[in-house]
Amino acid sequence: MTAQHTSTSVAPTNPSQNAQDFVRFAIECGVLKFGEFKTKAGRISPYFFNAGLFNDGAKLAQLAHFYAKAILQSQIEFDMIFGPAYKGIPLGAAVAIELSRFGKNVPFAYNRKEVKDHGEGGHLVGATLQGKVLIIDDVISAGTAVKESIQLIANAGAIPSAVAIALDRQEKAKENDVDLPHSAVQYVKKELNMNICAIATLTDLLSYLELTQDPDIKPFLDRVKTYRERYGVDAI
Repeated sequence: MTAQHTSTSVAPTNPSQNAQDFVRFAIECGVLKFGEFKTKAGRISPYFFNAGLFNDGAKLAQLAHFYAKAILQSQIEFDMIFGPAYKGIPLGAAVAIELSRFGKNVPFAYNRKEVKDHGEGGHLVGATLQGKVLIIDDVISAGTAVKESIQLIANAGAIPSAVAIALDRQEKAKENDVDLPHSAVQYVKKELNMNICAIATLTDLLSYLELTQDPDIKPFLDRVKTYRERYGVDAI
């Protein structure tokens, strides 16, 4: 029996509250840390986000809850979910489960990085890619992984329509050691014509730091502001 797609039956909370709750959760889980970190772009950042540390059942379930709320709040139209290998696989599966709890049951698929040459073969697993496809990932660092997913989805005859991520760093992309005027997220939105849904942004992180009374992280407010002034971009 094929599962029926149903409309959302639970009204999510407002986007800003969901973002603030997510930032708090990420800090509590040690996923979002403050200090001095060297990024892939070679910059020294006062904060670091590592979604791989949502590494047990309870954390992953709560993370999926935040994704599902953000996705439904965004009103992005989609018919199914795609989780790109490797981080996107557990994320996409967990989000599909959580969306079904909100009353929106959609098919889910993911890819293998290596093509399987036995059994069912191929590099796609799960539901057939069709209709409007929502890609689930943790962050967009350079846009390369998203481009690969878009091509794979399009080659299957489906429509890559949107990307949902956990955090938009709102930070200038870098290419050949040169800071670009746009972020990787902006590139994906404008150049690849994709809708973007982020649970939280750097703006949300700054709002959280401004309001918190936590003495361990409050001192990083000025450092994050300074970092944004140097490398930040406008919201999408």
